Amino acid sequence: MSSAATDSTTRTVPAGRDLTLDLARVVCVVLVVFVHILFTGVGRAPDGSLLIERTVEAQSWFTAASWIANIMPLFFVVGGYAARAGWRSASARGDSAVDFVRVRLLRLSRPALPLFIFFTVVLGATRLVGIDPDLVDTIAIGVGSPLWFLAAYMIVQALAPAMMRLHERYGAWVLVGLLAGAVLVDTFRFTVIGGFLGIQPVAGSGYGLGQELFGIPNIVFVWLFAQQIGFFLFDGWFGARRWWQLLLLIAAGYAALWGLVSLGGYSWNMLGNQWPPTTAMVMLAVIQAAALTLLHRPLTALMRQRAAQGVVFLIGSRLMTVYLWHLPMIMVLIGIQLVLPIPLPAPGSAIWWCTRPLFLAVVLAAVWVLSLWLIRFEKVPVGGTARFPSTGAVVAAVLVFIAPIIAITAYGLDFPLAAIALGCTALALWLAGTRRRSAT
Repeated sequence: MSSAATDSTTRTVPAGRDLTLDLARVVCVVLVVFVHILFTGVGRAPDGSLLIERTVEAQSWFTAASWIANIMPLFFVVGGYAARAGWRSASARGDSAVDFVRVRLLRLSRPALPLFIFFTVVLGATRLVGIDPDLVDTIAIGVGSPLWFLAAYMIVQALAPAMMRLHERYGAWVLVGLLAGAVLVDTFRFTVIGGFLGIQPVAGSGYGLGQELFGIPNIVFVWLFAQQIGFFLFDGWFGARRWWQLLLLIAAGYAALWGLVSLGGYSWNMLGNQWPPTTAMVMLAVIQAAALTLLHRPLTALMRQRAAQGVVFLIGSRLMTVYLWHLPMIMVLIGIQLVLPIPLPAPGSAIWWCTRPLFLAVVLAAVWVLSLWLIRFEKVPVGGTARFPSTGAVVAAVLVFIAPIIAITAYGLDFPLAAIALGCTALALWLAGTRRRSAT
């Protein structure tokens, strides 16, 4: 995703670029925004008190829809494709693996910096003015929930050069090893830890929070698997399959997914398998890579249209801004509705559902206005050298960047963690930042 975020909005298409991948990124992000809008049901209770609910999750059809609508594995598949293409270009320029990882760190950490400044200031202000801590926690935890992607994507991109070497040497055996690792982590988490702690699975949603921390190693196994599928996508393995073979692969993937969640421990709701990631996300990665390949021809035809290219390039050039800022903007817009005498439709009512597409357009428009200033953070500085061009400095920068984000995802966003994340992101940028070349 991060490579698309640095493209300009020009309609000049680089030779050999597959625009369907850019389209997939944009559609995935817009879908994430819309799903979060559907999750955010805010209204007034009969007694006038504030009502906050996860509206769409209460719908009987939502669990089934999540088997299609959870497109996060596709982010990592497309990211693997982009990493393989980017690594070939970087190698041709003479860049090292350290240079490759450093650029990807900057593409993620630079857009994150203003967001952590915002969180630190706002959450600090709520403490000073004495706003109800329970209300603040409810909102902050929800707003901080998408941040897991920053840590997970950074981890797999940092390991991409090494994983590409393994891919070239061992091929599909790397997938087998990663799948085995994911299954072992899930088995330990659900069977050993679940049994030891006496945790029973919740009907339809897997196990509770008591053993989530034991699933964190699957950030590596599951999302590396999805990225590895992206390598196969780049190499043309999926493209070499006939349409009926792709359909069989999708059907087999869903059959395997059904069998997996039937074992117990796994959630039937695919969002419940997203953090910490489970082997269910592995199945979805294969399914979604096959589906994207199956749709490649019509998507390619669509992307020949200048209007489609314009929309994709416009959103793609500020993709990280849209992803990182859409939930804060949703909350700001809802807050404006609460402060001003603007009627709020009851969450789940017919009017509420009908106005959600309009609200999506308003959110995207508001984020676009915000991006007019924030887009500068999506552009990685060029023409300089690394301040500390050593492997150790880049590794340290990656670890410093991801550690507080994993803590936020595991424990929830609050003022101390926001401040720590801000400091760590600034430190990571300093370690991996650029300096001007000395005059010669």
